[in-house]
Amino acid sequence: MSSDPARPLGEQDVLAPPPRGRRHNWTSMWRFRRAIVPWCGRFAISYLATLGAVLATLAIPLLTRWVIDGPVARSDYIGLYALGALVLALGIVEPLLLFLRRWLASRAGLATENRIRTTLYHRLQRLPMSFHGQWESGQLLSRIMTDLGYLRRFLGFGLNFLVVNIVQIAIVVILLIQLYWPLGIIVAISVVPIVWLCLHMERQYTRLSRQVQDQTGDVASSIEEGVHGLRVIKAFGRNAYAFDKMNRRATLLYETSVARTRLSARFWTFLEVIPTLTLIIVLGIGAYAAATGAVTLGTLIAFVTLLLSLIWPVAALGFLLAMAQETFTAADRVAEILDTENLITDGPRELTAAAGRVELREVAFRFPDGDVDVLDGVDLVVEPGETLALVGGTGSGKTTLTALIPRLLDVTGGQVLLDGVDVRDLRLDNLRTLVATAFEDPTLFSMSARENLTLGRPDATEAEIDAALDLAQAGFVRDLPWGLDTRIGEQGMSLSGGQRQRLALARAVLARPAVLVLDDTLSALDIHTEALVEEALRTVLGRGRTTGIIVAHRASTVLLADRVALLQEGRIAAVGTHAELLSGVPAYRELLSAEFDCEAELDELEAAR
Repeated sequence: MSSDPARPLGEQDVLAPPPRGRRHNWTSMWRFRRAIVPWCGRFAISYLATLGAVLATLAIPLLTRWVIDGPVARSDYIGLYALGALVLALGIVEPLLLFLRRWLASRAGLATENRIRTTLYHRLQRLPMSFHGQWESGQLLSRIMTDLGYLRRFLGFGLNFLVVNIVQIAIVVILLIQLYWPLGIIVAISVVPIVWLCLHMERQYTRLSRQVQDQTGDVASSIEEGVHGLRVIKAFGRNAYAFDKMNRRATLLYETSVARTRLSARFWTFLEVIPTLTLIIVLGIGAYAAATGAVTLGTLIAFVTLLLSLIWPVAALGFLLAMAQETFTAADRVAEILDTENLITDGPRELTAAAGRVELREVAFRFPDGDVDVLDGVDLVVEPGETLALVGGTGSGKTTLTALIPRLLDVTGGQVLLDGVDVRDLRLDNLRTLVATAFEDPTLFSMSARENLTLGRPDATEAEIDAALDLAQAGFVRDLPWGLDTRIGEQGMSLSGGQRQRLALARAVLARPAVLVLDDTLSALDIHTEALVEEALRTVLGRGRTTGIIVAHRASTVLLADRVALLQEGRIAAVGTHAELLSGVPAYRELLSAEFDCEAELDELEAAR
């Protein structure tokens, strides 16, 4: 989420939590030690190779001094050839060491990035739905892709040269003082404003880097929403609105990036100017010293050459420090996810088989940012093989209640028990094998129809797949261009809403759960298809081994259930058969009255008795 106070009205990103207070930068980097440690050996060797290449580079000016003041001054050809060969050897060793550094650092950096990315993705998969409800997907995407790229580049390149350049500057200053201390002191003094500038720039650059990276997430979120919601945007003719929203975010990102670039440009300019001014002063004083015999010609040439070798390390400090700040900010952003407390974790127990008895005892639930309980004191029992319909008005808590059974959400009070075992005591993968859910808004993935179907049970046979398709009236997939192997597109957008629901229902049935939860799964079906699906569901739910919990809005769906529970304002208001509630609970009759004639239904039920 962007922290820029000038964000346009309406772009406050209420879903994304505000960034945490800025922590110590190295604390965030330490968070990734487990991913870095296995590659520490390669990183260390690459750093040593870089340092070796730098030392070889620094040795050449010293050898040049010895050549000029020794063999050249004395016309010693043998010594000249020997020192020349040594210089040539150092010239060959330097690129070899740099090649070794690049190879080792690149492999270690890529491996570290991959390990952190898979760890982060695994973490996102384990975090509860309440976490994902608070974050924009673009913010998560920017962390798992862009921010990890910063980490890789810094570990493989930036940290290497940052350390080596600082060491090189220190070594060169010491050598210069030893060669000719008056000029060496001048060079040492010139380092002071460089250090001051680095410290002064650090805070401003960190703030701007955080804004740029957060705003990158905002832009990613806008693009993703625009792509996924393109059908709705086109249907309402809101292309200009969607573009303006993304354009405002992109413009804000551009302006913040320019401000960061402007700050970097000023900083790097000073880093270029200071060594250049120092070189001019050194050349003037050095020429006078050489003319008066205070230093030899070879010493002056070595001094100037070493001083020239400082220009790139000093100038690169700006780039490297900027990279460090971007990396530390990225580490903070990634650590925000890794440090998020996961309250829905595995329990110690596992059920190898379940009868499917579901019991809710004094269940209460409140969203983390809520002021009141969505569910309050819910007591309910569904016996094995029984089918229960949950009926209630919009916002009564039906979907929330069903989400508590497979622990997509966790109770904030009371217990949810499966065969007498608190679901919080079960391993999550075990629990979610026993409880399958088909949602009102089905989620399909960009893979084949077969892969979507077998998501909950990869070992299903062809006969079982065919049976599930027939039950859900999803035989249309056999008519796709490549049958079950046809890729159905991202979010299943190549299918209609009813087709997606039927495929999701077939997926849930194929999993052969002990408890089958249908969260208004039939809402997008036409009357004829709904009747066929309901008839098939009766055979599944009536076998005495599959417990069914159905969120129902239609009277026809309610008739699938053995009993009905009326949910009002987060409480169970009444439980009974459809006939009992229809005759004795006015609120129940009122909920169903919009769809059919309750009086006629009551007359039919009386006649049936």
